[in-house]
Amino acid sequence: MTDRLYSQAAMTRVTVASLLLAVLIGGCGQDVRLGRAQKKALTDDERMAWWRDARFGMFVHWGLYAVPAGTYKGKRIDGIGEWIMNSAPIPIEEYEKFADAFNPIGFNADEWVRLAKNAGMKYIVITSKHHDGFCLWDSKVTEWDIVDATPFGRDILAELAAACKRHKIKLCFYHSIMDWHHPDAQAPFYPNYNDTNRSNPNFDRYVEQYMKPQLAELLANYGPLGVMWFDGEWIKDWTEPKGKELYAWLRELQPDLIINNRVGKGRKGMEGLSAGDDYAGDFGTPEQQVPATGLPGVDWETCMTMNDTWGYKAYDENWKSSEDLIRHLVDIASKGGNFLLNVGPTPEGLIPAASVARLEAMGRWMAVNGESIYGTTASPIGRPSWGRCTAQGNRLYLHVFDWPTDGRLSLSLPGAGAVQAHLLADRRKARLPVAIHGDTIVVSVPSEAPDAVASVVVLTGNNQ
Repeated sequence: MTDRLYSQAAMTRVTVASLLLAVLIGGCGQDVRLGRAQKKALTDDERMAWWRDARFGMFVHWGLYAVPAGTYKGKRIDGIGEWIMNSAPIPIEEYEKFADAFNPIGFNADEWVRLAKNAGMKYIVITSKHHDGFCLWDSKVTEWDIVDATPFGRDILAELAAACKRHKIKLCFYHSIMDWHHPDAQAPFYPNYNDTNRSNPNFDRYVEQYMKPQLAELLANYGPLGVMWFDGEWIKDWTEPKGKELYAWLRELQPDLIINNRVGKGRKGMEGLSAGDDYAGDFGTPEQQVPATGLPGVDWETCMTMNDTWGYKAYDENWKSSEDLIRHLVDIASKGGNFLLNVGPTPEGLIPAASVARLEAMGRWMAVNGESIYGTTASPIGRPSWGRCTAQGNRLYLHVFDWPTDGRLSLSLPGAGAVQAHLLADRRKARLPVAIHGDTIVVSVPSEAPDAVASVVVLTGNNQ
């Protein structure tokens, strides 16, 4: 397949795509940017508003790596599933054989989107292309995609885009800057595709004639998108100036687009990022962690796996509990962040049963308590000993992990004035007794918690 993929015909397709790209971004004297010809440009706050309100999204890592499912030549390969091409390591011509076995006839876009929606998620970020370079859409730039290279022959992203539109879920794409399959990127670095000390002299050609035309396809044919979520930016050939240029170029194509900080050398956004830092992108991306105090003044999103891998590994059964995941969501919202929770579908196109069970449990909790998550801001009272707190307007949402055995829920709130309290789970909104002792508020609560994982007490200022 390698020779076919990079034949003269394939390079011709790249050239044609580049010409089409030039037309897309400025040809024929028209403003053909996606849907923006007659619209007033949004401010950054307006552009970020839906994302800040959403708080909870689904990450999907899916590609050819689901076929080996963590095992190569009878050996279980250490590390995360989607890195098996590098971890094994597997030569390109051997890895390409997985495409012949990728036939996910169980894939149902509506089922995936309904699962996310019922879990309380507001957006989906799927791997349009991971580090192995394999594309989940019908790219005209290459045949290394799901339509041309597999027996499945269906455009996954097109079906998912249609389902997201039907169910009013924001569609977003993950896209790897690094590419282990492309000869102008990291393919020649085998057996260590991830060699960060090596440089490909043709990398700029890869960017201009391959990566950019593919990104233009994604924005033009599957959008408007909510987020472009980049990764693989740590390679030697990628720089912060290149990231800033790509950011500006993408915003020309779709001005309302939100782009994560890994469009540049975004790993610095995982630790120590603060307001006013000069970096490419709109939000920080801590991975598999929740910053102890959030990232004040900066938009950020924690991405996390349910077990130990992003891409499917058949034998990884180290699942986080539903309780842990719900409390992670609450903790992240209480610090002003978003939670992007991952699923790794099987080669048949099914989301693992363990993931489904946890998402359904989160959905049941969100059906009752979603008001305390969506559109909220970080806790103004820090991290109380009994749980977490989110805020919206003149309301505080007290997420109680450890229900008080004496029926008295206390918090320090200087200058609060008169307040009212009720349980969010109580549809009647029956008032709970409140006593104020100086700067301390004490809410009298029932002897039993409404929810064993996280019960929410709503504290409302007197003007509502």
